[in-house]
Amino acid sequence: MKTAPTLYTERLILRSFSPEDAVNVQRLAGDPDVASTTDAIQHPYKDGTAKKWLKWCQEEFEKGKRVNFAITLRTDGTLIGTVSLLFLTYQAREAAELGYWIGKSYWNCGYCTEAAKAAVAYGFQAHNIDLAYAYYFKRNPASGLVLKKIGMRYVKYIRKDPERDFFEDTIQYRILKCEFIEK
Repeated sequence: MKTAPTLYTERLILRSFSPEDAVNVQRLAGDPDVASTTDAIQHPYKDGTAKKWLKWCQEEFEKGKRVNFAITLRTDGTLIGTVSLLFLTYQAREAAELGYWIGKSYWNCGYCTEAAKAAVAYGFQAHNIDLAYAYYFKRNPASGLVLKKIGMRYVKYIRKDPERDFFEDTIQYRILKCEFIEK
C-alpha cells in the first residue's frame, strides 16, 4: 500500500492515516462543533463513516488526486485532526485546494496553522503546484486567520448559492508558490 511521506513540524507529525485511526476520526469528526466548520463532514457522523472515509482517502491518494494527512501530536502521537490537498488544475495553473479540520479540544493552539503551512509547503515542493487555495465559511473567521497566517491572500467573497454548491457565504484565499515563505 502506497503511503504519503511523513512530515514533521515543531509540535506535530503529519502522516498517512491507518485503519486504526477510525475510532479517533469518528470521535473527533462526530463533534457537531467540528462538523459545523466544514462541508466535508456530515452531521450526525454515523457509525462506520470514518472507516469508509479512510478507505476513500487511501484510494484518492493512490490515484494521485489528493493527500489527507493525519495531524498528530509529536509528544505522544495523539490524532487531533486532518489536513488535505486536492490536486487539480485551477485557472490554467497546477494547483491544490487546502482543507483541514481539528478536534475541538485542540482549537486555538496554533496546530491548524502549523499543519496547513507544512501541507502547503509539501504541495509546492513535492507536487510542483503553482498555487494553493482554500475556502472557509464567513461565520468561521478562525479558519480565515489560519489562511492569513500561512501567507494566503483574500481572493473573493462567494454569496450563498446552492445551485453552485455554496450552501452558505464563503470566502476564498490563495497563495502562489513564489509568494510562499517557509519558516
